[in-house]
Amino acid sequence: MGDVKTATPAMARAINDRLALDLLLERGPLTAPQFRTLTGLSRPTVSDLIERLMEGGLIQVTGESGEDRRGPNARLYGLVAGRAHVAGVDLRRETIAVTIADITGRVVGSATRAVGGDLVDLVAATIAEAAGERAPDTVVIGAPGLVAPRDGELVSSNDVPGWRPGLVASWRERLGVPVILENEVNLAAIAELRTGTAHGVEDFVLMWLGDGVGASVVLGGRLRRGVSGGAGEIGFLEVDGLAFCHVVSNAVAGGIHSAEFADCVAKGAFAFVTLLDPGLVVLGGEIGHEGGDRLAGEVAARLRELAPAPTEVRASTVEGNAVLQGAVLTALDLIRDDVFG
Repeated sequence: MGDVKTATPAMARAINDRLALDLLLERGPLTAPQFRTLTGLSRPTVSDLIERLMEGGLIQVTGESGEDRRGPNARLYGLVAGRAHVAGVDLRRETIAVTIADITGRVVGSATRAVGGDLVDLVAATIAEAAGERAPDTVVIGAPGLVAPRDGELVSSNDVPGWRPGLVASWRERLGVPVILENEVNLAAIAELRTGTAHGVEDFVLMWLGDGVGASVVLGGRLRRGVSGGAGEIGFLEVDGLAFCHVVSNAVAGGIHSAEFADCVAKGAFAFVTLLDPGLVVLGGEIGHEGGDRLAGEVAARLRELAPAPTEVRASTVEGNAVLQGAVLTALDLIRDDVFG
């Protein structure tokens, strides 16, 4: 038998600390008795944990609970929201949008500008406008195109004016913090998985129908990018003798509520159903939202005729900019792992 590894005291403290911090993220301020109830930890362990997290500048007393008598047990402990901030960026052909959030996920700033000029200057200036006096600790940028998992740069140029090789490295140098580039539809899928109609679903495909045509794949609760970052690039798929992105554009001209449009979308979804059997296809982007349940129902009916695998089709329920929300959520995951341990 091999050596059995046991948790060291330091490891056990780290696990308990992260458990307490995640509870505060999920439930908000808690009292010491509530910590003990939710974690099952002893009174001395919780007392040490609270003291340690306060000394580390991670939590603070935010008030008192009306449910407990006055005294130490009545103190409410909450996260120090300003301990770190993140920037989510949605960079498209015409506009750039930035959202700044504190470590709790609360939005504290935003800005939007037209795309033009040097993209390093544009991203830095828009983030600075949104952040004000705050300094983001991590930045996640969503943009069209294949992002190579190897180095985080685009595999090939996209249609954002001014895009050039090496931008990610330039952004990191200019901003002085970690900068992650991700395909914009992949970020939208993260938002759908965490807050949208795919919440609680392990396997699904998000088809993006709007400013560009694409898709993203989530299997086993994880985003799947592929070796080169090209997983889900359905726009290149040939349908009826044309690239799927052109087929969608042509079908849009005939009206998204037409049977022809639903048939077009179903043909694209059919490729994912036959290869991956995801069980759920989510229609996102501007057109997916506008088509709503009606379009989703028509696509589902057509899919039943095409594919033997039962597949549910739903319209996206993420309100607002899904790409931007996915960027913020991704950045928060990174900074929380860094700050919380």
